[in-house]
Amino acid sequence: MQVSNIPIDYRPRTNLLSGKTILVTGAGDGIGRSAALNYAKYGASVLLLGRTGSKLEAVYDEIENAGGSKPGIIEMDLATAPEDMYTSLAASLGEEFSCLDGILHNAALLGDRRPIESAGYANWQDVMQVNVNAQFLLTQHFLPLLQQAPTASIIFTSSTVGRVGKAYWGAYAVSKFATEGFMQVLASELENTSKIRVNSLNPRATNTAMRRAAYPGENPATNPAPQNIMPAYLFLMGDDSAGITGKAFDAR
Repeated sequence: MQVSNIPIDYRPRTNLLSGKTILVTGAGDGIGRSAALNYAKYGASVLLLGRTGSKLEAVYDEIENAGGSKPGIIEMDLATAPEDMYTSLAASLGEEFSCLDGILHNAALLGDRRPIESAGYANWQDVMQVNVNAQFLLTQHFLPLLQQAPTASIIFTSSTVGRVGKAYWGAYAVSKFATEGFMQVLASELENTSKIRVNSLNPRATNTAMRRAAYPGENPATNPAPQNIMPAYLFLMGDDSAGITGKAFDAR
C-alpha cells in the first residue's frame, strides 16, 4: 500500500471550514475531541457523537466558550446501537441540516491483544461492530446528506497495524485492514459519481488513552499530543484537499 503524506508546511486559513457541518465520532476524548475543537475553531458546526454524555458536554462547553458555532451532541453507543437508530438519526439530521460536509470516523475499540488461537469471539464481535460495522451504517445512511454538499470529505481512521499485520493485535488490526478496504471501495464508487472524497488517515503513535492501554510500558510523553497532529485532520477535511480521494495518509 502506498502511503501519502500531508504537506509538511500546511497552514490552514482561519475560515477553512466556515459554513460546514461535520460529524465526529468518538468526539469525547483523545483525537476525536481535539479534531472537534479544531474543526469548530476553523468555522465548522460540529456534531459530537460518542457514548459518554458528560465527555461530549465538556467538549460542547469548550467550543462555546471559545466562541465557536453551537455544536450538536449525539449520545450513541456504537457497540449496541441497532440499525434503526442510524436510520432515525440520519432522518432527524436531514430535517435540521440541508447537507453534511464531512464525517471523521474516529471512534474505535482496542479489544484484547492476544494470539488468534485464544481470542474471545464476543470481544472480536464488539471490535468489529464499532470499528467496521458502525462505520458502514453511519456512512451508508448519511451518504444522501453528504451528496447534497458542494464538496464533502469522509476520513477513516487507520493504524500502522491495519497496513502491515502484527502479531497479537487480533481484531483491532483486522478491523483496520477492513477500514482501509472500505475506504478504497467507497472512494472508487464515488470518485466519478459525486463530489465526495474518501481517504484514510493513520495518526501514528499519539498520546491517547488507547495508546497508553496498548503500550503500558511506554513513556506517554514520547508521543505527540493529539493537538500536534491536527494539521492533517484539517487538510483532509477542508477544501484544500479537493480532488484527493482513495488515498492512505499518515498524520506525520
